[in-house]
Amino acid sequence: MNLDIQIADSLTEDQVHDLVRLYQSEWWTGGRIEPQVREMLQNCDVIVALSDKQTGRLVGFARVLTDFVYKALIFDVIVDSGYRSKGLGQMLMDHIVNHHNLRSVKHLELYCVSEMVPFYRRWGFTTEIGELQLMRREV
Repeated sequence: MNLDIQIADSLTEDQVHDLVRLYQSEWWTGGRIEPQVREMLQNCDVIVALSDKQTGRLVGFARVLTDFVYKALIFDVIVDSGYRSKGLGQMLMDHIVNHHNLRSVKHLELYCVSEMVPFYRRWGFTTEIGELQLMRREV
């Protein structure tokens, strides 16, 4: 597959549908529905969208919530299953860590499953964060 990928900071209407499809294909985002995804997109501080230039189809996505000074939390790094192992996850992460609005943020943070830790270490992410614990409240 010869990849010709376009990077954007927003989604077209068709790409919103593509994102919902990507979410529904994963165990960690399978319950997401379009109205909530649209609301989420409106409230993200940074969006990174990768699309196939020939088809316009969304093939990779990530988002960031941040105060642009102290903290930036990366969410939903996702690549279409048919496009995996082609460097798109790396493209997403490279774009985020080098994003002009995020370069000076003190802490870029994310959470992931243990098998993805080696992938994120390439950008300096570590599991060594002292006594901090992830906490969650569900509604």
